[in-house]
Amino acid sequence: MSSEDPRLSRRMLAVLGLLFVVSFLNYIDRANLSVAAPMLKDELSLSPQQLGVLLSAFFWTYTVLQPLAGWLVDRFDVRYIIAAGFFAWSAATAATGFVHAFAALLCARLVLGMGECIAYPSYSKILAGHFPENRRGIANALIGTGMLLGPGFGILAGGNLMARFGWRPFFVILGLASVLWLPAWLAAMPRQSSRARTRLNDAISIRQFLRLRAAWGACGGHFAHNYISYFLITWLPYYLVRARHFTLPRMAAIGATAYLLGSASCTAAGWLSDRWIRAGGDPSRVRKTFLGGGLGVAAAFLAFANFGTPLQSAVMLILVTMFFAVCSSHVFVAAQSLAGPEAAGRWTGMQNFAGNFAGPIAPALTGFALQRTGSFTVAFGVTTVILLLGAVCWCVVIPRVEQVHWRAAGPPRPDDKMQVASGRGSAW
Repeated sequence: MSSEDPRLSRRMLAVLGLLFVVSFLNYIDRANLSVAAPMLKDELSLSPQQLGVLLSAFFWTYTVLQPLAGWLVDRFDVRYIIAAGFFAWSAATAATGFVHAFAALLCARLVLGMGECIAYPSYSKILAGHFPENRRGIANALIGTGMLLGPGFGILAGGNLMARFGWRPFFVILGLASVLWLPAWLAAMPRQSSRARTRLNDAISIRQFLRLRAAWGACGGHFAHNYISYFLITWLPYYLVRARHFTLPRMAAIGATAYLLGSASCTAAGWLSDRWIRAGGDPSRVRKTFLGGGLGVAAAFLAFANFGTPLQSAVMLILVTMFFAVCSSHVFVAAQSLAGPEAAGRWTGMQNFAGNFAGPIAPALTGFALQRTGSFTVAFGVTTVILLLGAVCWCVVIPRVEQVHWRAAGPPRPDDKMQVASGRGSAW
């Protein structure tokens, strides 16, 4: 399929469906330990410090290995790279149900992060190479929908199933059943040509990436997007129960509603952006509207979410989730557009590396502010400011959301010089 062809083949629609499924499983697997934490803590006699280490261990390997993951998917066939990563994290999930010691649990969480680090660089490589610009909004939105539905399903269904059958069977069955995705994936995803894997990859370096103004804007915007995401995942249940005095069932219902409506707004934003571009809209302006606008409106609602009645607070937090999800639909569209097909994996790895530092920072900073002040006011204020700065990164720091001109480290080939001179773009 050419990049100008707006239609998607049945095969690529099947690939997109499988990417939605793997994104959904990805976020169940990374959040299920939080759901099991109370039972796991009692059964294994874990201290609060040990539990905190386990909950954060995923991010150690997941974040640090992002640049390597981006290099792998640009250098080798993404079809097999994502399959290997998926197998590793599914095996880690299943193994969690069998272990009985803190050290073994820690190893399982580290392997989970190693496997899942492949996910987003692989998504970007596939979508940049096989989906045209005016279809990437909805394609990325469906993957973002899986990201939002995963935690909602994990909280609602995972909590109920663990309460009835225990936490160990849930981990084992989820991990083993997930492996059924692999045969369908290997059958649907086409092989990647060796030319697509190797052209100009050797010229891409971290130093060159950091010289780009657009790279700093994308990393800053991604950090703000992830900050609100991890803020909600880690502290929303506690806030609703302890600060707003909702019962556990009401809290679960509010959380599930927030993520369900967020998934709907994510899908709608992707669809609307593609329609706007096909109607003649400037792709850069369209992408910035959803990226910066989503974070900006979410910040406006979050600024007032800690005030008013408990019901008003819950409604505003639901709206925060919905507009944060609008940004979610385009975070990786930006990476794919800025990098181009040949470097999409590497760019996404770098951007995701920077963005996921919000994983350990957001929960810890929120807890510190809560302990020092006794309320969530400061934590909500800090998060609001970060969201606004993220909107500035997307809308101002990035000049245009389009493929940047990459200055190769080595002597460029004659055809590369012609492409740069004509304005049609080199690798970056």
